[in-house]
Amino acid sequence: MFATGIENSIPTINNGRTRIDQMELCGHYKHWRLDFDCVEEIGIEYLRYGPPIHKTYLGPNRYDWEFADLAFADLKRRDIVPIVDLCHFGVPDWIGNFQNPDFPQLFALYAAAFAERYPWVQLYTPVNEMFICSVFSAKYGWWNEQGTTDQSFVTALKHIVKANVMAMIEILKRRPDAIFIQSESSEYFHADSPGAIAQAEHLNQWRFLSLDLNYGRRVDSSMYEYLLDNGMTKAEYHWFLEHRLKQHCILGNDYYVTNEHRVFENGLTTASGEVFGYSEITRQYFERYVLPVMHTETNMREGPTGQEAVQWLWKEWANILRVRNVGIPTVGFTWYSLTDQVDWD
Repeated sequence: MFATGIENSIPTINNGRTRIDQMELCGHYKHWRLDFDCVEEIGIEYLRYGPPIHKTYLGPNRYDWEFADLAFADLKRRDIVPIVDLCHFGVPDWIGNFQNPDFPQLFALYAAAFAERYPWVQLYTPVNEMFICSVFSAKYGWWNEQGTTDQSFVTALKHIVKANVMAMIEILKRRPDAIFIQSESSEYFHADSPGAIAQAEHLNQWRFLSLDLNYGRRVDSSMYEYLLDNGMTKAEYHWFLEHRLKQHCILGNDYYVTNEHRVFENGLTTASGEVFGYSEITRQYFERYVLPVMHTETNMREGPTGQEAVQWLWKEWANILRVRNVGIPTVGFTWYSLTDQVDWD
């Protein structure tokens, strides 16, 4: 499937005082019909799309479906198949942030309500980029709770992944043939020197945590200790092993020029640029999870000549063909998103 997307990310910055609503800043609320016209004009039949959760989910069992009803009815009329993105980097103010232990249950209720209202929808990404959302919100200190510790990261991670799994459970009750296309960042950490090898190896296990938990896969021993040392209980860990819905999923992974990292001996990291590339890193993820793959996000700034993005698109397309040609089941490619976007700062 060839797809594009209209991003509905809504993280907060400035300690929650400023919400970066991508749909608002890109004019989608005003020009949504024109945006859908563009999807039709370029002949794409699949669209990563979802309602803005902060405007739709007003409280427990309280919803405002006005915008979603208009948008999804129009997508259905146009025969554009939505891959529904229910939570993208943020939550409504009344939930707070990803440190809230009630988030998984509250999000599952929202997913259930959506699935009941739009029973014709089959494809879902309940929570977008669970790893990146946890890292940026609770380890790097950039968004939402702006945490900077391993404990805040593990707290966000266990809540976010549990929310995703619980949402899948609720959607499957209402749509047993639902398919869940994860959209998760595909990462790799390169050691800059022999002294950085141990830290790079740690990070190259750390990158898998969200999908390990989501797919009910036992984490590696060092990561098990890391999780327990930073606030996850054994009961919480075993919950993920006991709720394994991998058979309903496609391994969607994202790749940008910033997805590979250079790790230094002092523990600092920086973006390395494209070293291995999408095809090699996707092979690593596929060998771990053995699921059909889909390239679910990529883009590039147009650059000074306007050709930089075109060249990047060609390279990513060559990479997805390479993945397919070496025998990895491959179901789709996504240029994300449809229109220009703004940064989160």
